[in-house]
Amino acid sequence: MPVIKHSDYQPPFWLPNGHFQTIYPSLFRKVEGINYQRVRLDTPDHDFLDLDWSKVPPLSAHKSNPLLILCHGLEGDSTRQYITGMVSLFNHKGFDCLAWNYRSCSGEVNKQLRFYHSGATDDLDFVVRYASKTYTEIYLMGFSLGGNLTLKYLGEKGENLAPEIKKAVTFSVPLHLSGSSSKMESWQDWVYTRRFNKTLTKKILEKAKYFPEKINTSNISKIRTLRDFDNYYTSQLHGFKDAEDYYHRNSSVFFIDKIAIPTLIVNAQNDPFLSKECFPFDKAKSLEKVYFQAPAKGGHCGFLQKKFEGILWSENRAFDFLTHS
Repeated sequence: MPVIKHSDYQPPFWLPNGHFQTIYPSLFRKVEGINYQRVRLDTPDHDFLDLDWSKVPPLSAHKSNPLLILCHGLEGDSTRQYITGMVSLFNHKGFDCLAWNYRSCSGEVNKQLRFYHSGATDDLDFVVRYASKTYTEIYLMGFSLGGNLTLKYLGEKGENLAPEIKKAVTFSVPLHLSGSSSKMESWQDWVYTRRFNKTLTKKILEKAKYFPEKINTSNISKIRTLRDFDNYYTSQLHGFKDAEDYYHRNSSVFFIDKIAIPTLIVNAQNDPFLSKECFPFDKAKSLEKVYFQAPAKGGHCGFLQKKFEGILWSENRAFDFLTHS
């Protein structure tokens, strides 16, 4: 499919760049009225995933609701505003929503040595198979790390994807993990890196209490960047040689050509997390099922629009793509 060149997104004048467009919604936007019902799902490896459901009465007595499965970003969870905003809109439009929390992201450390990571598609597949027992019409959505996870999953499955999954949409995706990690090493991004590493290392220290012989906490003092964390911990806990091996084997840019359902990728060109490799314009032109849209502005999981009335531009864009042929 050709790259979607047009975008009607316009930020407010008082959010002048990608950093403001990223930070303001994250800190100040509040979404009211979401009342999740939590279900704990036991995994085959004797661990657990916490799933947060938001269901609504069917709009039609003759048809059950479709389901939207949402995947959050790095160190996020089901309560982040970019998740709850989507849940609110899609609930209002007659969708049930399932916002699942990755291992150790629901407020409780998981039981196994492993965590979650950008390419841990086995957990997403487990959630999809669980949901497909009840729903015949399912849509996938992912943000940032969750976007990479979603796209890699779709590419891995290819033509063998569960027929219940009809479409997918992703936002602010680090399609090329190594490039994005390098971008995060710039001085402009230090505030994000510091925040991520603070919560990630806290989880490492907590997990080390249960696995003291398998986790070397002395390496925490050496961490300055996300690449450092991925070198010392993400890669080692999940069977990769080092950070670069982890990045290469899990970057969704290497999987999107195998995606077999209509899928939208939206990456703002001023996203402070994304490198130039995360904007594969030439490759996208040759893809049959993947639409790539790169608004000039929007930040990272931002997209607060000029005339904001409680709904983000990205929320309307997602609904439009998923519900129109």
